[in-house]
Amino acid sequence: MNRYEGRRVLITGAGSGIGQATVHRILAEGGRVVGADVNEEGLKVTAARAAEEGMAERLTTLVLDISDEVAVRDGMAAALGGLGGLDVLVNAAGILDSEHTHKTTLDFWNKIISVNLTGTFLMIREALPALLEGAGPVIVNFSSTSASFAHPYMSAYAASKGGIQSMTHAIAAEYSKQGLRAVCVAPGSIASDMTSGKGPGLPEDTDWSLFAKLAPAIGQGFAGPETVAGVVAMLGSQDGAFITGTEIRIDGGTHY
Repeated sequence: MNRYEGRRVLITGAGSGIGQATVHRILAEGGRVVGADVNEEGLKVTAARAAEEGMAERLTTLVLDISDEVAVRDGMAAALGGLGGLDVLVNAAGILDSEHTHKTTLDFWNKIISVNLTGTFLMIREALPALLEGAGPVIVNFSSTSASFAHPYMSAYAASKGGIQSMTHAIAAEYSKQGLRAVCVAPGSIASDMTSGKGPGLPEDTDWSLFAKLAPAIGQGFAGPETVAGVVAMLGSQDGAFITGTEIRIDGGTHY
């Protein structure tokens, strides 16, 4: 399947998890990709796999902090220069941390908002002129099931993802007549760096009974990041041509 033959794609969060899986999925479908991440070591892993699979010539990596306005402006210029334009922007970069809301400091709040919500906005703003000149342009943003359903101790994260979801609707309407589609994916119950190891950094006194409803209805626990990558690839291709201004929940029925 070569749905991305000739398509130019910029993917953030490309050094791990769903972003990394999306890079490999779109490369496998023939796309040319710039993979961006603040994690340089993670990008090296992404590039090494692309080389092993014979696709290194279609991947460029870019170290980028999406919460830094100047870095985004410079990074976008470099990405567009290498790709010669842009058809698809995938905003997979984000951070997840947790705290009791009454203990949430302003610094904690601002860090999550600045990366997840402001970072997504900055990437979109800088990419829009090129996207509007692209072929079948698409923005795929990353919301979360936390934007619509109760995830305890994650008020800052939920707020950031709810903002992304609302912003996606506004952008889809604003640029619809110019041929741009804007869509969200809302993953939940997906295994990634966000959910493994330290994971969401839940408080030591977490009340686990509050998570009783947060379990997939199908499968054997959390799904792999490639589950989301496949949906992202569909949305950014012609197969998703009639999908815009909405979000697609990918959670194995956790919130059915």
